[in-house]
Amino acid sequence: MSLSGPWLLLPLGWVLGVAGQLQQTALWPWPVYGMAILLGALLLTLAAWRPGWRAGPVWLLVGMLCASGVTGSRAAFHAAQALPSALEGRDIRVNGRIASMPQTTPLGQRFELRVDSALLDGQPVVLPHRLQLSWFSAARGDASASAPLLRAGETWLLTVRLRQPHGNRNPHGWDRERWLWEKGIGATGYVRSGPRDPEPQRVGQASGFSVLAARQWVAERIEARVDEPRSAGVLAALVVGDQSAIEREDWDLFRTTGVAHLMSISGLHVTMFAWLAVALVGWGWRRLGLLWPGLLLAVPAPWAAGVGGVALAGAYALFSGWGVPAQRTVLMLGVVVALRLSARQWPWPLVWLLAMCAVLLLDPWAFLQPGFWLSFVAVGILFASDAGRRGAGVRVPEEPSAVRRFIRPALGLLREQAVVTVALAPLALLLFGQFSVVGLAANLIAIPWVTLLITPLAMLGVLLPPLWDLASLALQGLGLALQWLGQWPWAAIHRAIPPLPLALAAVLGGVLLVLRWPVVVRAAGLLLMVPALFWSPQRPPPGAFEVLAIDVGQGSAVLVRTAGHSLLFDAGPRYSPDSDAGQRVILPLLRALGEQPDAVMISHRDSDHAGGADAVRVAWPQARWLSSYDPDPNQRCLAGQRWQWDGVDFEVLHPMPEHYRSDGSGLLSSNAMSCTLLIRAGEQAAWLSGDLDAERETRLALARPDLRASLMLAPHHGSRSSSSPVLLNTLKPRWVLVQSGYRNRFGHPAPEVLARYRERDLSWVTSPDCGAATWRSHQPDRVLCERERGRRYWHHLSPKPSGGEPHEEAAPDPD
Repeated sequence: MSLSGPWLLLPLGWVLGVAGQLQQTALWPWPVYGMAILLGALLLTLAAWRPGWRAGPVWLLVGMLCASGVTGSRAAFHAAQALPSALEGRDIRVNGRIASMPQTTPLGQRFELRVDSALLDGQPVVLPHRLQLSWFSAARGDASASAPLLRAGETWLLTVRLRQPHGNRNPHGWDRERWLWEKGIGATGYVRSGPRDPEPQRVGQASGFSVLAARQWVAERIEARVDEPRSAGVLAALVVGDQSAIEREDWDLFRTTGVAHLMSISGLHVTMFAWLAVALVGWGWRRLGLLWPGLLLAVPAPWAAGVGGVALAGAYALFSGWGVPAQRTVLMLGVVVALRLSARQWPWPLVWLLAMCAVLLLDPWAFLQPGFWLSFVAVGILFASDAGRRGAGVRVPEEPSAVRRFIRPALGLLREQAVVTVALAPLALLLFGQFSVVGLAANLIAIPWVTLLITPLAMLGVLLPPLWDLASLALQGLGLALQWLGQWPWAAIHRAIPPLPLALAAVLGGVLLVLRWPVVVRAAGLLLMVPALFWSPQRPPPGAFEVLAIDVGQGSAVLVRTAGHSLLFDAGPRYSPDSDAGQRVILPLLRALGEQPDAVMISHRDSDHAGGADAVRVAWPQARWLSSYDPDPNQRCLAGQRWQWDGVDFEVLHPMPEHYRSDGSGLLSSNAMSCTLLIRAGEQAAWLSGDLDAERETRLALARPDLRASLMLAPHHGSRSSSSPVLLNTLKPRWVLVQSGYRNRFGHPAPEVLARYRERDLSWVTSPDCGAATWRSHQPDRVLCERERGRRYWHHLSPKPSGGEPHEEAAPDPD
């Protein structure tokens, strides 16, 4: 079969059409997408009936038009279900069915609800079809609010408060809004279950067979059976695809050693299951054929084995969560089995593209998932490099047949893993800013151990629960080996994420490096990888500095960079007992930017400023540490401290030495002890002051009437107790950065404070509207907002503040 014509260009056009539609900053009206589909169908009809229309560009255009129209139509339909801003923060009575496996968190339970009906003040209202809700436990301080054990498929009548999907927006950060969009979630919120709220009611039990209910039942059995919680979490991920059950420390270890792809339902697991299913179905069908010979004449054994095996593999993939690797594997297996049963053979690029198109037809936004690219690129590389050929190109000495049967598969596995590790390293650098140096060794151990031992034991444990104990022991043994590898000094290399052109060149270089092509071409691949590996982001010139106000929700974290140094001012909030901004936001961001802070200053001990401090201290222990609550006198911020980096002056203005007790605790309130830092480069300056209150602001301003600042970080997130008129009149800032959470319960920034800014003709930006905000002393007239850079149609646009009523924030939603 020729690679020209529709066989290759149609699916390629489909992929390009999806990619193009996902770049839109705003959606067109849905009739435009309908016209694109009709035009594509018209061109397809002309190409089918008129030979002159069968040129390659026509097939490519047909695929692009149809894909763009289908994807855009689905997006327009989903956008029409958005939660009206007038319903945010209102008590709404909702009747719906639990449509996900409830996840237990330190704050309670989180689940998805499919809405059947909703009432506001007794009147019907239209809500998005799917909601993500949190039901907080007694950890929030109200024992009556504790959630009962929720089960997938149950119908509940609940009182909820909702808000539009909103997430933090930072450079190279996780796009939570896209993730919610892809899952079809139109609003997030929480269940109102206090003593003054209508009592939640379980209206109906889960009825009939439910895949979700079965998955939850298996996950609960694993948790009850396996004593070691960390092993239980990994087993739940391997059997039912519940990756949330894996603890954060384990994910860090798996990423460092490059085996994270094995700790979920991967293509390798589905392939193994399919192979076993084909063998068992074929064996069983032949046995039945001995009893009813007509059965084999009606449906030959190869047909029964192939179709049955793929069907069982699809059922297993569906039961395990239907992730992208599982989708890709099932679709590819289906195509390959169909071709073999029809005695045909298609070229691998066509099979590869068809599987990609099928995944994108099911979920177009999977195109933006790292797992999509890691999965398909790995398979494409194995196809293109012919790495799967057992022992290909490897001379094995003549040995007894049993030895050869062992050596050749081992050498094949070694080559396959080496090819994938080398080729995917640049892609991992592009997606995550790191790649594992020990990944090859770790995968050579983990792939057979997980695939041939742990996963089968975990799956068979559904029938024989004692096998889960053996699987747990095997996991603990693997964990020891991975911990040993992960402790190597260069186990994983973190590099700044390069620009897209350099990153794509590096990915191409990785592919060229592993192909069976001439040495000169492969050496060119190595050269293509070098610029991305040694690239570093542009820094401010000498004598200038940059301020990046990180979007951490209701909290504060600011990165200050000079030509050769960086300082982190505050470390963001703690979201829950096991989650904080340091681990979730700041570490990934600084590593993606290639930063290692020389100094860290924590303004005061409140959790919205110091919640991520421990994670930062562990990641960069060499950094100089300053705070307003440290017992070590050498690590306290004190008025009069000064230093200079690259022609930029740093001066601590507050607190005074007399404000500390001998043990380092403050004589003032926590807010009043906030470290206050002035950064100056020439005529430009920035003021950072934590949660300093109006009294201390006024004292500082009166003591230093000559103080000026082009940029001011709004004290106390724009609270009415700060941003005093005296301070504003003294500093005369051109810009104010307000770090606050979307619809936070404190009402920050306060309307009174915004009125003061307006009276003085000050410009300001807030985190919910701007995301991460960047200001540069050598470009002082503008602030760059992350929400404006790379905006897509699924990103949330916050309504402008219209009043002073505080809003209740649901659960913290870290990136």
